[in-house]
This record gives sequence, structure tokens and C-alpha cells, in this order.
Amino acid sequence: MAEKLKIIPLGGLDEIGKNITVLEYGKDMIVVDCGVGFPEEDMYGVDLVIPDFSYLVANQKKLRGMFITHGHEDHIGSIPYAMQQVNCPIHGTAMTNGLIKLKLEEHRLADTVKLITHKPGDVVKAGCFQVEFIHVNHSIADAVAFAVKTPVGTVVFTGDFKIDPTSREGMIDLARLGQLGNEGVLALMADSTNVERAGYTPSENTVAEGLDRQFKSCDQRIIVTTFASNMHRIQAILATAQRYGRKVAVTGRSMENMLKVAQELGYLKVKPGTIVELGALKNVPKNKQVIVSTGSQGENMSALYRMAFNTHKQVEIVAGDRVIISASAIPGNEKAVSRIINELYRKGADVVYEKSEGLHVSGHACQEELKIIHALVKPRFFIPLHGEQRMLQIHSKLAQMMGMNPKNIFIGQIGTCFELTGKTCKVGASVTAGKVFVDGTGVGDVGSVVLRDRKHLAQDGMLVVCVNLNAEDGSVLSGPDIITRGFIYVKESEDLMEELREVALEAIERCQRKHVRDWSAIKSAIKNDLSGYLYKTTKRNPMILPVIMEI
Repeated sequence: MAEKLKIIPLGGLDEIGKNITVLEYGKDMIVVDCGVGFPEEDMYGVDLVIPDFSYLVANQKKLRGMFITHGHEDHIGSIPYAMQQVNCPIHGTAMTNGLIKLKLEEHRLADTVKLITHKPGDVVKAGCFQVEFIHVNHSIADAVAFAVKTPVGTVVFTGDFKIDPTSREGMIDLARLGQLGNEGVLALMADSTNVERAGYTPSENTVAEGLDRQFKSCDQRIIVTTFASNMHRIQAILATAQRYGRKVAVTGRSMENMLKVAQELGYLKVKPGTIVELGALKNVPKNKQVIVSTGSQGENMSALYRMAFNTHKQVEIVAGDRVIISASAIPGNEKAVSRIINELYRKGADVVYEKSEGLHVSGHACQEELKIIHALVKPRFFIPLHGEQRMLQIHSKLAQMMGMNPKNIFIGQIGTCFELTGKTCKVGASVTAGKVFVDGTGVGDVGSVVLRDRKHLAQDGMLVVCVNLNAEDGSVLSGPDIITRGFIYVKESEDLMEELREVALEAIERCQRKHVRDWSAIKSAIKNDLSGYLYKTTKRNPMILPVIMEI
């Protein structure tokens, strides 16, 4: 039986972020992107969400390389965690590899992982695959799409992209995508992030114009927050600051790292003396200062958050400061961003954040741009990527509007295995895929049971019952003592606490009358009786932990 090309998304479907896709043919396998997801509100204590790499580990002898479209966290953030389990060459553009190198250094992997740098137009052979780098526009420098030539046909990955004719890097290489379409494309794997929006995504140049208006009308200190990875935006901020004779300082670890990489690689053009250390700003008049900060998403530890809540060691927001938020809130971050904006207003700052001010544009293609890509690439099969279910479905309908047969459009979920020949595509057996939680230095040791307990504790609190029993006859020597956390304030609920002690004592004595000496049975009796009594009297259900000691 002839080999089939397997395309397996291990992340990035039915979710935002955590993008990773496997291509496998015979004894060869490559991976496109390897990103993180960010925890949802009910993932208490979780720092990051990474893909389940079980399938890569099981097939690591086949792994010929990892190919990265661009340097955003949702495409590179999981690389160090993957490289701790498997090892293969990583292929990316200069900016992308610069950011990956920083991550590998943090995890002490820089000496063991091979980074290979390419530029648009390069073609890389990896086993039976040939991967071509194609220039695209996005909100980070050096973003690319991939055309992967396989034994059964060409697969095009758009990566994250938009069409920006005025980009400083030059417009997306539509000519090459059109050539590939004329040569014949087996499957298109396309970004679905902005598919709900009609029209075209505005050019990044509109943001430069918006920034100029804000700088021109301000005679106070200016603080700008944006995505650290958006070098085009940071270049615009620096150019505008230069134009108005302002000195620029940077605060926030990710922003400092990004600036370092961008300057080393020559992606930022700035006059000497424009960028200064944060501490040096105290010698500069307020109306000649610009601070570029992290925190556009309301992150608790970000520089803008610390400035807003008076915990930043060097910068304090004062009345009259103009704070420009040059970003839109990622879905789920709206409350955090709103909290910071309210605090900034409370301090008397002039906060500029409305989209109508032209201070942010997306890095993702809207419907008309997606239609252009479909028209140029003309794929036999289409598999939408990078989006939640509604985005994938809307992208499917858009492809149908472009004339695609619905039978040739496949919407999967993580772990789905699409099996392709030169003329067919079908869904095969799913592979192991899912979410692995990173909590501090622990990877995968927080699972669904731990998260369930954390949720229970967060919602209802806990109650610990401590009792000392006689080792010979099981009689109560002391207690039961009851300790609560997150349930009630003990000093104001002494009557209830006494009732709970009596309920616990009655449960223990009932076990004694029945000659029950098994600790598990006694704990279960205490827990059941207290749980029933508490729900009856308070309609609350705290976590109950009986602790028995024999003396």
C-alpha cells in the first residue's frame, strides 16, 4: 500500500495559541511551529499551557527538523520544553532564531540545540520534505510562510500573516504564492484568527500617523505600552520620539530582551543617544521623556502594572503623564486591561487607548485578504488553522464562497490525523494530543485533579478537622479542633464552629459504638457528616480534610 502524507495538528485548533503541526511521510517527520497557550481563568496557579509532545517522543527517530514561521510566543514558546524531550535542528529566520536563542539560554539548552538561520527564498531539505521560506507581513519582523514539497504534493502553511503593501519589509510575496498555485497545491493550512472581520487589515503606517498626533499634542512625559515583539511599532515610536527631540527608555524584561535582539540584528534604526537607561531620565525634562513599557495586556508583573500600582522601583505615574496603550486586549484579558486603565485615570494620567485613535492595527488577515490567498493558492484541499471552532467554521464558509467543494474542506481538532494522497484526503485515527500545564518549574505535574481541587479551594475554601485518638480503645483524647481557610472568619462565627465540633465528635463516637477502628472509615464519616451539615446550614461546600492522630 502506498505511503500517505499525514498532517497532524497537535495544537492551534479549537483554541487560540499553542500552535504546532506535524507532517509525516514514511520514515520522515517535520514540525511546523511550537508555541504556548496562556492559562484560562479557572487554571489556578498555571503559568503556561504547552502541547503534549508524546507523539514526537514516540517518533523522535523520524524527526528531521522543526520549522518556525515567526517569533511570537504562541509559535515559539514551547520550544525549550520540546527540546528537553526530543532534539532536532530548528530552522527559522534571523529575528525568529534570535528570540529562540534567548529562550534556549534561559533553559540552558543553547549549547545542545542546533539553530539554523534562513532568509525568504531559501529551500531546506529535511528527509523527503523540501521546505521553502516565503516572506509575509505580520506584526513581527522576519515572518514567513512555508511551501512544503512532499512526495504527494505541495502543502502551504501561511503562518500568521496579513497583506500590507506599505510595510517597511516589503509586501508579502503574493507572486510566489501565485506561482505555487499555478504549479498545483495539494493542501492549504491557513491562519483563521481574524476571519470574523470583514474587509482588510489597516497598514502599520496608520499607527505611525496616530503616534505622531499624540506626541505633537503633548508637552508632558509620554509612556507607551505595546507588544514587545512588534518591532515595526517600536521603530515607529523611536522615530516619532526622535522627531520631537525626546529621549527613550525601555522598561520590562521582555521589551529589554526584544530591543537587544533587534538592535544586534540591525532591525532598529535609531540615532545614537536616543535610547538611554531608565535611570538617566531623571536628568531629562519631563516633556522630553518617552518610556516604552510592557503591560499592554494587563499582566500582573508587567512594568505598566507596577507603575500603575506604585510598585515600580524607578517610575511613578503622576498627573499629566500621557499613557498610550498601542495594543488591543487579547480575548480574556479585557478585565485586566480595564483595571490598569482605571488605576491610571485615578492617578490623573491622560490615557489614550481607543481604537479610533489609530494606535493599533492587527497583524492578522481579514476576510478580503484571506480571499486573495485562496484565489492565488487554489488548493485541492483546505484545512483551517489557528482559531477557535467558530473561526474555523467561518473560514470554511469563506473557502466555499471562493468555489471550494465542502467535501475538500476539513475541520479537525488537536490530535486529528489527516491522511493525504495526491488526490484524496481523509481523517485517520487520532494521535495523543492535549494540554500540559507548566506551574513554576513543574511541567505536567498539575493535572485535571489538581486543577479541580484548586478550583474547589478558590470557590469554597477549606476546613481541616484535627483530632487525637487513644491508640488502645479509640477514645477521643483531644479535639476535634477545626481550622478554616477561605471559608468563614472564625472570630465572627464561633457558634457555627462549636456546632461543627459537635457534629465531628458525634461522627467519631458513632464509629466507636460500631467498633470501627479503620482511619479511612472514621475520616469518611467525619467528612460526610460535616459536609451534609454545612450545606444544610450555609448552602456552601468547602473542602473538608479530617486529620487523625493516634497517641
